[in-house]
Amino acid sequence: MLFFLLLVLQGNAHAQIDPAHCRYPLGMEDGRIKDDDITASSQWYETTGPQYARLNREEGDGAWCPAGLLQPSDVQFLQLDLRQLTFITVVGTQGRHAHGTGNEFARMYRLDYSRDGETWKSWKNRLGNKIMEANDNAYASVIKDLHPPIIARYLRLIPVTKLPTTVCMRMELYGCPWHDGLTGYSSPEGQVMAAPGYPISNLNDSTYDGYHERRKLFGGLGQLTDGVIGQDDFLLTRQYHVWPGYDYVGWRNESLGPGYVEMEFVFDRPRNFTSMKVHCNNMFSRGVKIFSEVSCAFKPRLVADWEPQQAVFRTVLDDRNPSARYVTVPLGRRAAKALRCRFWFADAWMMFSEISFQSADTVIPTLVPPLMTTSCPKLETAIPTQRMETTAASKDPAEDGSTSILIGCLVTIILLLVLIIFLILWCQYVCKVLEKAPRRILEEEMDPPYERVFLLDPQYQDPSVLRHKLPELSQSAESSGCGGGYAEPDVTQCTPHQCFQSSVPHYAETDIVNLQGVTGSNMYAVPALTVDSLTRKDISVAEFPRHRLIFREKLGEGQFGEVHLCEAEGLAEFLGEGAPLPERDGKPVLVAVKQLRADATNNARNDFLKEIKIMSRLNDPNIIQLLCVCVSSDPLCMVTEYMENGDLNMFLSQREIESTLTHANNIPSVSLSDLLHMSVQISSGMRYLASLNFVHRDLATRNCLLDRRLTIKIADFGMSRNLYSSDYYRIQGRAVLPIRWMAWESILLGKFTTASDVWAFGVTLWEIFTLCKEQPYSLLSDEQVIENTGEFFRNQGRQIFLSAPPLCPPSLFELMMRCWSRDIRDRPTFDRLHQALRPHASQ
Repeated sequence: MLFFLLLVLQGNAHAQIDPAHCRYPLGMEDGRIKDDDITASSQWYETTGPQYARLNREEGDGAWCPAGLLQPSDVQFLQLDLRQLTFITVVGTQGRHAHGTGNEFARMYRLDYSRDGETWKSWKNRLGNKIMEANDNAYASVIKDLHPPIIARYLRLIPVTKLPTTVCMRMELYGCPWHDGLTGYSSPEGQVMAAPGYPISNLNDSTYDGYHERRKLFGGLGQLTDGVIGQDDFLLTRQYHVWPGYDYVGWRNESLGPGYVEMEFVFDRPRNFTSMKVHCNNMFSRGVKIFSEVSCAFKPRLVADWEPQQAVFRTVLDDRNPSARYVTVPLGRRAAKALRCRFWFADAWMMFSEISFQSADTVIPTLVPPLMTTSCPKLETAIPTQRMETTAASKDPAEDGSTSILIGCLVTIILLLVLIIFLILWCQYVCKVLEKAPRRILEEEMDPPYERVFLLDPQYQDPSVLRHKLPELSQSAESSGCGGGYAEPDVTQCTPHQCFQSSVPHYAETDIVNLQGVTGSNMYAVPALTVDSLTRKDISVAEFPRHRLIFREKLGEGQFGEVHLCEAEGLAEFLGEGAPLPERDGKPVLVAVKQLRADATNNARNDFLKEIKIMSRLNDPNIIQLLCVCVSSDPLCMVTEYMENGDLNMFLSQREIESTLTHANNIPSVSLSDLLHMSVQISSGMRYLASLNFVHRDLATRNCLLDRRLTIKIADFGMSRNLYSSDYYRIQGRAVLPIRWMAWESILLGKFTTASDVWAFGVTLWEIFTLCKEQPYSLLSDEQVIENTGEFFRNQGRQIFLSAPPLCPPSLFELMMRCWSRDIRDRPTFDRLHQALRPHASQ
């Protein structure tokens, strides 16, 4: 028994990942990283595109080269999607040699990385430097170790220069998969130990990549996951040129009132946790001991409550051996996406250098733990106890009792599994029966009033696509038909029977592509415009000289078009006084240029002209304005405003809420009044669109642009940008939908109205007051989001709502909840939303 306890206490002598051995090439050179997963902010030619940035290979023109001369202020990047969380320890770079014909390379670069594709962080070494030395010739490779390593799925390599120069690069990454799946931990800040006769020990988490607020760490990873194990004497370090105590994060008992350190751990997906390993210092002569007890609570989803039943583990304290050691905490295969663990002090100080988790990706939900505990007392200890008793006395009557209990528990578990399988099969049978129900019965159950709605394609009648995708939800949605009475712009009016014939099957790819416009962004839905009526005289903006548009960056692309960031020379003089342009002090004006591809179809060309006509009708301070066009020759272009602060999602995700700490450390921040002011502006812009009977269909922070004065203008570029591809659900390989922002009737019935825009506005408010740190319904997969829409339709109280953001006033969250009302009659109009928000912003 003592040997067993020592094994649990001592654990393994090595970290979960050893950076010295985690140095495997990740697939740039050998092609395991596919071309589709390598993108760039720009490229000089097609033959110097990002797919040619592979170390030691010289396809194309030999490397990735960003467009034009790289200026010291430019931010050009090569981006990799590794398709899974990865522990990255080494970066290798080369220039462009191309068998002696090329001589371009980067002397310096920096790295940005992201674990979710939304929040980007800049890598810094242990001394805080971001810039890494790269190449000094075009052919030799330079290998650089990352201290600390990076845990990320996405990585951007950003060349840096002091003088304007041409840059080309090839690269390889080295590391290994991050099986922990841990994406962030939160804890109190580490503290300083100062004792007479000893050097001052700063026990802070110096490489933490989350944010700090009120002496707490949130949302990042740091020294507790860098693979570096602290030594027995915490004053000694394994790194050079760092301070005493660097390898540990430590806390003093007296400074934390409850007598414990509380830490929260968030993972990439739900897992079944078998154990947690915590590497602790035990230098008791200095008042440092391993924790006396730990209790862990589990949360199956981030929006759920902590489960009441906790895993509790008490350690065996050791006052004879001062060695640092791993403590392995069994977690009983509990299913969760987040853990909250409280580590109780055993002495004045507690110090950790590494925390890791063992788990299974395939989640088996925790099945009613209290019931199993009642039926099978001490099941976890039955097996080791039985073995020891068998060794001591093979005929001990207690053995028969333990065996009977164990067999009884196993039989109970098997019966539960059989019952669960039966219920699943029964549910599938019932769903099939419902699918075969006569349409006449479903029509009789419809609500009598019908609604005038915008339908994607009234002629399309094949329901197979949606039913294949959602066999249960599509039939349920049909039974609702045209229920509701929200007054909306009318493109098509349907009777109850016609709604069944045309409104349900809206996952057809032809419908969705038509919905998305030629550049991949959402065209506004408006009362019907006939293509035949569109001529040059219908376009109310002027023709701009094409040669004055200077390409800066590709913002994104769609099926038939692209969106570019350009400089427009002489645009202010061209448009004259009163033009909605920012002050540029004589410099060229930044504009967004939507360009139709040369291979676009005639239908796409007509749709592009239709979009120009729609955009030319818009004139509001909170709506992106069409400035001019280039349609006298191909390719057709429309030129719209572009704000220097970019989109609202990127702007907020790079900031913290204003506080004394952000002022003291010059951290970019926004105030609560700023967020309210942004909300009022978006509601004002949407009120204007609603007054013209326009339906946006993709309202989100990614589609709101800001200028330097925090003025917001609503746009529609988000869908075309690779940066936000994860916000859209792909249908049949090509078309996409922003399902996390869409109302239930838009997903199930294809109904897009001002009421569905109100729903999206509620989600946009939620984004703003979370500072865009989290994707809506981040704990749900796309399929689960669609299933949740069915729960909104059924309205049986099982639907999952977004939780209240910590920064959000209760009255404002109540307004969000009204935007997500199941019945569209209960949702406020944009006029009422604007009136309700203005008093908040003026406080």
